Amino acid sequence: MGRTRLLALVARPVEAAPSRVVGSTRGGWPRGALIVCLAAIALGACKETTIEDRPCPPEGTTLTYESFGKGFMDAHCQSCHGAPTKDRKGAPSGYDFATVEDVRRWRSRIFSRAAADNTTMPPGPDDPPEAERERLAEWLACGAP
Repeated sequence: MGRTRLLALVARPVEAAPSRVVGSTRGGWPRGALIVCLAAIALGACKETTIEDRPCPPEGTTLTYESFGKGFMDAHCQSCHGAPTKDRKGAPSGYDFATVEDVRRWRSRIFSRAAADNTTMPPGPDDPPEAERERLAEWLACGAP
């Protein structure tokens, strides 16, 4: 069922539904329909930006591992993704970003978690600023030179 049809189906108000009917809200919407409608809207807004969505600019990038990538990884990723197994704070083993080769191997995944408008990594209060996430997106999209 398409998203438009789903929204049309659940967005219809119930005619003359009194507020004391079990499963309805005061405005006449069945509670279940309201939940489904809100979930459908939320799911549409939760799509992550992928590396394919943000190609390398035609002029390329001036960012390199030495001038940008290493510093970003060290500041925001390596405390978990470069730590020994017992100190990784939940980061899965195997997702290590200690070298430029490691970053290149995982660049699509790094992008979908931390670059552009993707903000699931790093966790915690010390997130990189938006401008740094945009620079990360460009660097990764250009192959992490």
